[in-house]
Amino acid sequence: MTQSIRREVSFPQPPDQVWQALTTSATLAEWMYPNDFAPYVGHLFTFRVPAKPEVGFDGLIVHCEVLECEPPGKNANGRLTFSWSTGGPVVDTRVSFRLEPDGAGTRLFFEHSGFDVTQPYGEQAFQGAGFGWAKMLKQLAAVIAS
Repeated sequence: MTQSIRREVSFPQPPDQVWQALTTSATLAEWMYPNDFAPYVGHLFTFRVPAKPEVGFDGLIVHCEVLECEPPGKNANGRLTFSWSTGGPVVDTRVSFRLEPDGAGTRLFFEHSGFDVTQPYGEQAFQGAGFGWAKMLKQLAAVIAS
């Protein structure tokens, strides 16, 4: 049985500004993790999640591949999808961002899908990812606003 994390967030900024925060490596690092992202389909990249020794976390590397990358335009909403694999219970999951104009602002639809909660530590990975994404999406809002 697989589970998904879904969030919907509104930003007062236009889609192009939100898109920039999702698809620029340096900006991604501000609200997520250091990375070597590039915005084109097929690009293999990593996020480097730093260690937190105070809680016994050694850090990890997330392996990803860009699967969809369609910037917002006159006739299209923006869409970014990439695979997300850390090994262990988080293998072959997928992260998606879809942007829609919302007046002068943007509505972002986020989903991280494919968590197999029947695997050992699968439920723990799903709950941890939910906590992490809530924090990162708040950081995204702060980065876009600045």
